Amino acid sequence: MGTQRFAHVTTRRGVLQGAAVLSAGAVALLAGQPATAAKMSKGGNSARDVSTLNTALALEHEGINAYTLGAQSNLLDKQVLTVAVKFQDDHKAHRDKLIQVIRMLGGTPVKEKSLAEYAKELDVARLKTQADVLDFAAGLEKGAVNAYLGIIPAFSDGQWAKLAGQLATDEREHFTVLTQALGRALPAPLGFGA
Repeated sequence: MGTQRFAHVTTRRGVLQGAAVLSAGAVALLAGQPATAAKMSKGGNSARDVSTLNTALALEHEGINAYTLGAQSNLLDKQVLTVAVKFQDDHKAHRDKLIQVIRMLGGTPVKEKSLAEYAKELDVARLKTQADVLDFAAGLEKGAVNAYLGIIPAFSDGQWAKLAGQLATDEREHFTVLTQALGRALPAPLGFGA
């Protein structure tokens, strides 16, 4: 189980790193600064940004559906389910922001797959206990943190690198809560983005 989970995490990170890098204007849009984004988008490469944003959107769709599958597993006790729903809501907010930015850039948001497709791709049939579900979710969240952190070095302006780092904050928070719920130690300092 662990090998499959980490292979999927590596894929999530690689997908964002392998995609085109977001422009500072797109990051400004994601960070809720449309006026700044408008100033920066003049002469920018919005097609590249749309492609990268759609990659991130596909990952958010996956995260939302992973939490749905975890909730439908009937393996989570009530308190854990409440936290999972909160995390799913965060991913929905990320999804909605990405869709908004993609449309503002004149692009078409990537479509969400069916729940059955995500269940098969994520191999959720292997999840047999609450700990399995938490471990699975922690792996996805760690992958998301690393994927978002992976784009930071591409920015020449430290202000935009900071904003990209802020986008990874929610994912890191989710990972931390899930790791603690599993009774595991948190990663060593600088344990992300490597």
